[in-house]
Parts: sequence; structure tokens; C-alpha cells
Amino acid sequence: MLKHRGFPSRLPGTDFQFTIRRANPKGASPLIRRDRYRDRKSVDKKADLAFMGALWAHFGDQPFERGNLDAGRLSWLLGREVLTLDEPFDPLSYEALLVIDEQAARAAFPDAFDDGEDWA
Repeated sequence: MLKHRGFPSRLPGTDFQFTIRRANPKGASPLIRRDRYRDRKSVDKKADLAFMGALWAHFGDQPFERGNLDAGRLSWLLGREVLTLDEPFDPLSYEALLVIDEQAARAAFPDAFDDGEDWA
């Protein structure tokens, strides 16, 4: 499992994790597309914003390996702002390749692309 050095481990002051420490010996948690509803708590929305900002700051528009990125947090963005590159896509692989859909991400999280924020 690739560890993304320099990527923030969690949203400061919360228990929302962005990375995992070690690979699960039983295999990776599956990546699944999760629906985001308007009535989500503001702290959940803040975690999504911070995670997207960190992804953009760390990877930009370049493809990246899932590696040690948290499956739960990625699943909130999967299929919309974060797209899969592998055909066929293996949702259980730490080596799965992903990429940010910049247009969709900017529409959903415009504040994540502000140059003044330091997400990483």
C-alpha cells in the first residue's frame, strides 16, 4: 500500500480521518459511491471540503493511487468529483487509480480551490 507522504491524516479538531496507518491484512475496504444529501451536518460538509482541498493540493489534475487514503472519505466523492481510471475498476484494491474531475469538483467545492488555503 502506497503511503501518501505529506497528506493530512485527518480534519483538525475532529475524528474525520483522511488516511489510514496500515493496510488491512484482510484486504482494503471497498470504495462505493455514497449519496450526499443536503441535510448533512455542517461538520460533514467541512470534512468533504477539506478532503477535496487536500486532494487537489496534493495531486492536482494528475492520476493518483488510492494507497492509504481513507475509503469512507473517498466514497463521499467517488463517481462525482473523484473518478476511477482502471477498467475494470477494483474497489478493493489499494493500487486503484483515481483522478479528480476538476470541473465537477470546482462546481461542488469552489472553496477547495482557493489559492490562499493550505490543505496539505
